[in-house]
Amino acid sequence: MNYRSILIFLGLAILGAFTGIGLKAQNRPNIVVVYLDDLGYGDLSCYGATAVETPNVDKLAEGGMKFTDAHCSAAMCTPSRFSLLTGRYAFRNNAAILPGDAPMLITEDMPTLPGMLQKYGYKTAVVGKWHLGLGDGNVDWNGKITPGPLEIGFDYSYLIPATGDRVPCVLVENHHVVGLDPEDPIEVSYKEKVGADPTGLENPDLLRYQADKQHAKTIVNGVSRIGYMSGGNAARWNDETVPHQMLHKARDFMNQNQDRPFFLYFAFHDIHVPRLPDYRFQGATDMGVRGDAIVQMDWVTGQLMKHLEELGIADNTMIVFSSDNGPVLNDGYEDESVEKLGNHKPAGPFRGGKYSAFEGGTRVPTIVYWPAKIKPGESDALWGHMDLYASIAEIVGHELSDNEAPDSFNVLDAITGASDEGREYLLEEAYTFSLRKGDFKYIQPVEEIKNSWIENSKGIESGLSVAPQFYDLSKDIGETNNIARQNKGLVKKMEKELKRILEGQKSR
Repeated sequence: MNYRSILIFLGLAILGAFTGIGLKAQNRPNIVVVYLDDLGYGDLSCYGATAVETPNVDKLAEGGMKFTDAHCSAAMCTPSRFSLLTGRYAFRNNAAILPGDAPMLITEDMPTLPGMLQKYGYKTAVVGKWHLGLGDGNVDWNGKITPGPLEIGFDYSYLIPATGDRVPCVLVENHHVVGLDPEDPIEVSYKEKVGADPTGLENPDLLRYQADKQHAKTIVNGVSRIGYMSGGNAARWNDETVPHQMLHKARDFMNQNQDRPFFLYFAFHDIHVPRLPDYRFQGATDMGVRGDAIVQMDWVTGQLMKHLEELGIADNTMIVFSSDNGPVLNDGYEDESVEKLGNHKPAGPFRGGKYSAFEGGTRVPTIVYWPAKIKPGESDALWGHMDLYASIAEIVGHELSDNEAPDSFNVLDAITGASDEGREYLLEEAYTFSLRKGDFKYIQPVEEIKNSWIENSKGIESGLSVAPQFYDLSKDIGETNNIARQNKGLVKKMEKELKRILEGQKSR
């Protein structure tokens, strides 16, 4: 081979190598995580609901993999969202439900799912409810709000800072409040009243519906909230239009990045309180605003799917649809969700719901849709949302470092339907810890039951007990027959594994 031939050969080899890399990058799927708030296992028609119809989510289930034993990591929102983005159990960072002015929970040096994907050419965005804290504990809502999502791996963010029932009731785009008038600065306090805005405690006649004392502070859009707020009137949201604003921003992000792989974390506020669905969905069900909010959520999900199809990128987009915890009816507002429930079972066949250690707290509807890779089916594989980190890392060819996603397991084969096997063990967080192994479930006892408010004000069984609990879910899906005394050996084994997870730095 002469010199010229060698050069041509080497050139073609190098070109082929780069072409291969390019094709590999192009073939990486877009990833869209559609994360609901307080949606229970039984709240979708594809999971057995009859009092509400969810045709768009049903379409995802019919074309993808529907899971019957997939879990959020905790029975409360902030811990679940933390684990989803970090692959780390929330107890490792003392993550609990945050107030509206809490500092950032995810630190800038902590590996995150979006940060990992950025390294592989993905554009990343979060649109929707955040509730993972912002700033350093002394947020200036009138200036630059940092650190935030942009500091932990997102290229773009459009947020409800905390929750819809907490002030400040404004939207934050990247580092700034949207539509803020500098002449009307925002002031927020969770300790004492600021400004002269009416509150639910002082002016109950101004409310659309009554609230408990916790939710009875500053009134915004006819609903009293947790905490006090003054100013920022031009920037305050209208609850009915927020879902449409979020949908618009998500579509814009997909438009701008349709020619490259992207990661979109679309975090619904629905069906969390306060429930104020848009006029077109009011009266869509006989269950009142909670049922109507489910219909609204389904419509928005359908619009996201439709847009992916219109862009021609739906086939190679992996959509993960799920919820941050189990269901709750009255979570602070008298919106008739209890009175109008009828025969609907928000948690399906499971006991408990939001806040609960029973299965209804973390076993949530979970669907993964990826036409290019996943054939339609149903799976009872056991896995949790924190496992998305390691599983997506496998998709892009990323090898996890030792301190990265310490509780995330690669369950990609289960997610895609290539295997029926998921995890061996799965931790469930509530106001105590539970551990699953196959159909066996152990609930750690507590020294004293202090959370009676869960039963008294929320109408949900907490699952707390001063005695160990052990259930065989294959025979007792409702966790009604505690067989701990008859299975002391298995209980001891589960206790030992739980202790290993709790005392170790990682479970992976």
